[in-house]
Amino acid sequence: MRVDVHAHLWSEAYLDLLARSGNEKATAQGRLGAGATAAELDSRFEQMATAGIDLQVLSTTPAPPHFEDEKTAVAAARFVNDDYAELVQQHPHRFKAFASLPLPHTGAALGELTRALDELGFLGAAVTTSVLGRTLGDPAFLPVYEELDRRGSVLFVHPAGVGAESPLIGPELTWQIGAPIEDTVALLHLIVAGIPSRFPNMKIILPHLGGALPMLLPRIDRQNPWEAPETPEKPSLAARRIFYDTVGHNHVPALRLAAETLGADRLVLGTDFPYQKGDGFTEAVTYVERSGLPSDDIAAILDRTAVELLGLG
Repeated sequence: MRVDVHAHLWSEAYLDLLARSGNEKATAQGRLGAGATAAELDSRFEQMATAGIDLQVLSTTPAPPHFEDEKTAVAAARFVNDDYAELVQQHPHRFKAFASLPLPHTGAALGELTRALDELGFLGAAVTTSVLGRTLGDPAFLPVYEELDRRGSVLFVHPAGVGAESPLIGPELTWQIGAPIEDTVALLHLIVAGIPSRFPNMKIILPHLGGALPMLLPRIDRQNPWEAPETPEKPSLAARRIFYDTVGHNHVPALRLAAETLGADRLVLGTDFPYQKGDGFTEAVTYVERSGLPSDDIAAILDRTAVELLGLG
């Protein structure tokens, strides 16, 4: 079964709720063709069929229900998780979902995670690379990781679209370079905090081939001992505990570098729908097929590893 672990969907009602709650950036997602109308779903399903994709795992990031006000965050998280649960029920052979959590409110997030996993049948949780300025290494989030680890569940991470909180990454660079920088920074926050080794049963998925990690990992190994000596294990070892989706904007050299540096067995198919759609969506699959990697590695990336990781087999 071919599973796309990196796909987005936002109903108009959810985006309106975010906008009313103060997230003015969210409305831009409504123009991308990733809504829940019949026409949008029909178009999505046609593209999935063309690309040979059987199932998408939906996530709201980068439009998550993260608000400083706890009641607002909880209401938004419950709303979109109910949205997703209904879609999965209507299209069980097309969709599964990652839960959205009302972060940074850990207690509420644990409650919604329990509901999403036990009552709604979700496959894990999705969070952004930072949460309202807090890093994923923040000790406040440890109870969420503990619960995901206890369950052997999935943590899917996606850029927040905040330019890594840097004034040097303006609006014109947010997604060109800001997103992979956020991936890289979040990954290092997790590694330095020892999250991958502390919670080995939590299955972490990072997008976009791990950002700049495949290129920088030898440098990180060399610099880490004196710059972050509290890191509990060698970064390259920690990196091998994590999974990475194949969204590399169809650049074969980047995919090959990730496979050689991180291991082809750590790669899972992602498309980043709707940011890649039409021909770009199909190419998200075919570029793996024409990568020149060993045929068994290609088959695992496209059809086996995600199925095993998500417990769908």
